Amino acid sequence: MSRKIIAVVPLWDDKKQSIWMLPGYMDGIEAAGAIPVILPLSDSAESALEAFELCDGLLMTGGHDVSPALYGETPKKTCGAQCEKRDSMESALYKRALECGKPVLGICRGIQLINVLQGGTLYQDLPTERESCVEHQMKPPYSSVAHYVNIVKPSPLYELLQTERLGVNSYHHQAVKRLGSGLEVMAVSEDGLVEAVRCTESSFVWAVQWHPEFNFRTDPAAGKIFEAFVKACR
Repeated sequence: MSRKIIAVVPLWDDKKQSIWMLPGYMDGIEAAGAIPVILPLSDSAESALEAFELCDGLLMTGGHDVSPALYGETPKKTCGAQCEKRDSMESALYKRALECGKPVLGICRGIQLINVLQGGTLYQDLPTERESCVEHQMKPPYSSVAHYVNIVKPSPLYELLQTERLGVNSYHHQAVKRLGSGLEVMAVSEDGLVEAVRCTESSFVWAVQWHPEFNFRTDPAAGKIFEAFVKACR
């Protein structure tokens, strides 16, 4: 049986004006038995959409802040840099994935953008909008545990991991504020932030706020998330 092909949304470097990629995204997909392919990034989403037709699933990676314009807000001073090309391209890719029934896995920015595209909103900057003693923007090594999340039981994530409490890494300053339509929470942090969701209207659209690409080799739970995604693509 030939391996499935996973479309990976590229990261963008503002200074170098160049796409780039953290190897963990690619390696995590390969370790789960599929072939990752980085999509092109341009002003038009047509090339990415055409390439996506050849793929079996979509990995929405971390990166720039989601533009507040997508959820009807003006960027605050504390909002980080945005990438209009990514917002536009990923929005089109996500829509196409839903139309075609192709599995989607969102990581960090991925959960945030999925929530916005489902009609939800974001905290533009957690430190200034929502005080907490939980560390959401950890320092290296990113493979270590920053805090714990409570996994909803029952939920598909619980069925996969068979635990109600999971130690996760964490590196983000934005997060889900108002939950989007059609989304179901699968995990929350100790301070009540949404940490994992799924789209109930699709066979497999999962997203997590933490970073399994950094610790899939040492944390079985992180590896299982990639494996569940790739399995759904078969």
